[in-house]
Amino acid sequence: MVKQSIFGRIAQLAKANINTLLDNAEDPQKMLDQMVRDYTNNIAEAESAVAQTIGNLRMLQDDYHEDIKNARDWGNKALAASRKADEYRSSGDVVDAEKFDNLAKVALQRQMAAESEAKGAEPSIASQTEVVDKLKSGLDQMKGKLNELTSKRNELVARSKTAAAQSQVHDAIKSIDFMDPTSEVGRFEEKIRREEAKVRGQQELAASSLDAQFNQLEDLGEQVEIEARLAALKSGGAKPAIGASGAHAASESTVDEADFDKL
Repeated sequence: MVKQSIFGRIAQLAKANINTLLDNAEDPQKMLDQMVRDYTNNIAEAESAVAQTIGNLRMLQDDYHEDIKNARDWGNKALAASRKADEYRSSGDVVDAEKFDNLAKVALQRQMAAESEAKGAEPSIASQTEVVDKLKSGLDQMKGKLNELTSKRNELVARSKTAAAQSQVHDAIKSIDFMDPTSEVGRFEEKIRREEAKVRGQQELAASSLDAQFNQLEDLGEQVEIEARLAALKSGGAKPAIGASGAHAASESTVDEADFDKL
């Protein structure tokens, strides 16, 4: 009964679909760890049971071979006793002839008993041999399944560690994202951009002020020339020149043009 129970467990575990079990598990790694422990324990128990079954089979086989040997030996003794009886009978010794015939009969009886023992053991040996073969096959399947479980577990653990490492790297990269305006680097870059824009504005403003100063210098030179010519007129000197400067001065004068008609 114990052997049958172990055999049933071996067959059930060997047929287990690991991928299906993993799909239905809440925590695949814990489930695999538990399965590895269960398989290891069951394999150890199965190995003990298989060893015991093999031992029992070997004992049956030894007894069977012993019965076969005994049957052969008793057969030889029966033959020898029968021949001895024939020799005594040929010599006229009936008493000794009967004695060895009786010995031959006893030897034949024991030969038959040994043959019966051997024949009776054959079904048990065949049955035990079948059980041992199945247990060995199931044990090999369990060991293969244990290797599969161990590989699955190692693969799962490696994938879990890889995923965790990738997540950490992703978080680290995200924390130093230079394009993130909310990051310290983004804010520092925005500050520099504002300062650079301010400098450009100051440069444009300085350039505009410099142009205005040159324009003022040109206007001042024109006024000096006008004053000089006016003084020359008053002193009866040179006549006022007609040119771009005079025209420009007239265009800039606030004098009413009708006043020239009165001259």
